[in-house]
Amino acid sequence: MEIPVDSKSSPPSPKLLQWVAKQQVVSSPLLSSPENNKRRLQAPTFIVCLIGLNIWCAFLFLHSFHFISSHKVDLYCISLSTGKHPKLSSAINPAVPGGAAGGEPEKIMDLEQAPKGRVSAQERMKILSESLEVDRTQQSVELVNRIEAPGVDRNQEPVEMVVREESKRLEEPWGIVAVQSYMRQLRTLAAKGAHVTGEERGSCDGRGVYVYDLPSKFNRDLVAMCGDLLPWADLCKYFANEALGERAEALGPRWYGSHQYFLEPIFHNRIQNHPCRVHDRDAARLFYVPFYGGLDAVRWHFRNVSTDVKDALSFELIRWLEEQPSWRRNSGTDHIFVLGKISWDFRRYGNGHWGSNFLLLDQMQKSFKFLIERQPWEPNDVGVPHPTHFHPHDDADINAWQLRLSAYPRRNLVGFAGAARRTEESIRSVLIEQCIAATPECHFLNCNRGGCMKPEAVVGVFMESEFCLQPPGDSPTRKSVFDSLVAGCIPVLFNPFTAYYQYPWHLPEDHQRWSVFIDEEEVRQGKVDVVERLRRVPAEEREEMRRYIVHQIMPGLLYGDPTARFERFRDAFDIVVDNMMEKLVSARISRRMIKFSILY
Repeated sequence: MEIPVDSKSSPPSPKLLQWVAKQQVVSSPLLSSPENNKRRLQAPTFIVCLIGLNIWCAFLFLHSFHFISSHKVDLYCISLSTGKHPKLSSAINPAVPGGAAGGEPEKIMDLEQAPKGRVSAQERMKILSESLEVDRTQQSVELVNRIEAPGVDRNQEPVEMVVREESKRLEEPWGIVAVQSYMRQLRTLAAKGAHVTGEERGSCDGRGVYVYDLPSKFNRDLVAMCGDLLPWADLCKYFANEALGERAEALGPRWYGSHQYFLEPIFHNRIQNHPCRVHDRDAARLFYVPFYGGLDAVRWHFRNVSTDVKDALSFELIRWLEEQPSWRRNSGTDHIFVLGKISWDFRRYGNGHWGSNFLLLDQMQKSFKFLIERQPWEPNDVGVPHPTHFHPHDDADINAWQLRLSAYPRRNLVGFAGAARRTEESIRSVLIEQCIAATPECHFLNCNRGGCMKPEAVVGVFMESEFCLQPPGDSPTRKSVFDSLVAGCIPVLFNPFTAYYQYPWHLPEDHQRWSVFIDEEEVRQGKVDVVERLRRVPAEEREEMRRYIVHQIMPGLLYGDPTARFERFRDAFDIVVDNMMEKLVSARISRRMIKFSILY
């Protein structure tokens, strides 16, 4: 393995060298002798092919139920401490300070170089912050400064100074403090919450929403491939009822079997009915590009195709947009993209083969991207809730569900719907063992046996439980977090990136009011019995948390049906559109004030 070298960096620390030494492969003289090399070349070709086929089949089996590699969880730990993308190829030329846009090309840190073993995220950050990459934390500050937050006077209070002082006060690596600064600044844009008061709805004057009518290959044709998106499953049933899925009658008239990765068509169908939609581009303030990039990524995940094939549709979209005057006018700054997969599926660093490089393209750096999981270092990435199974049509539907949750008996202290993972880093097996040992206080629904395929089974467990365990899956975020919140179940989180650093517009910053946090490393090392820890939470505190979830948070996590109209609430869709509109209107007012001050 090769250590990335930077002439401006300090010498590598002893801890890093020790870790690298453990990873080195010691070559044996027997394996490298000319005689043995000759013998290897004499092996029959069909044996080599058979071995390769077995490896490929094993790969498909191990990953058949996961859309991303579990190693991507480690990327958060690396990028937090170094302040840089963990894998950055000079060929992609992303518009990120400190990237390979100029000067010497940077070395590429491979996924397999991520620290492994039973080490917590905090310990990984500490180890890497002492390494030769520590000087790159300056890039985190530069990225923070890229966030355009109206009302922030950077001359009086530079973000760099704030991050320095807060980092010193908290005695934490710059990385985590910078991410916290991101979240605070993104929250300054969240002028619109889940509740509407007075005349906040306002008029549509100067707030037109334009929806591009893209060529069908960018969306409708991908939907038509529903039977072939995955080699082992037919996803067509999830496109029923305008992509909400088949009805889940057992739960009620507004419940559906929605797929966790189908946010793109759900958002598209809804925004086409937006009251401020305009068909004249000159009358628009906000432009929505209905590119189903997540479906495009999914169809190539488990097929042996080149990266050129995976990137083809993204490149075609950029070429199409660059021909549009409305895009060229502001270089896409007033355009939004909604993507139904996680950030890593659109950022294929280096020579990797997973996903596309759509979000690494230069042309995509100024637009806002809304994803179900954001990249911690991207200021224009905003995390939005996964689609749940409840899609109300109006205020009455939300009120009725709130009343039902308030009166529903919680028979279980703890509920957990999930499956074990085969990786050492996962704590799921430990949680499953603790939950089973605590039966009947803890209800475990095993997703490995198909128990989670029916919405009523998962929602039923969450409705009957006071706390719901939410360990990371293949990546830090989890749809189940939102299923539990919608069911009025208090989520128990083990990694801050599962929710705290993801959804600044939809989840409150004071996470102690709506969740319980237990460090995953304590669970991994057997230092804590999770069920016992939750038993000690007073009943009054549980009730207060649940009331806050049901009445304050839950409405803003839902996606209404395509024709939904709310008067007193904003759902997740309304929050995205209204906050983006406020940002664009504020930016325009600021520009006019600057021009006025210059002229007069």
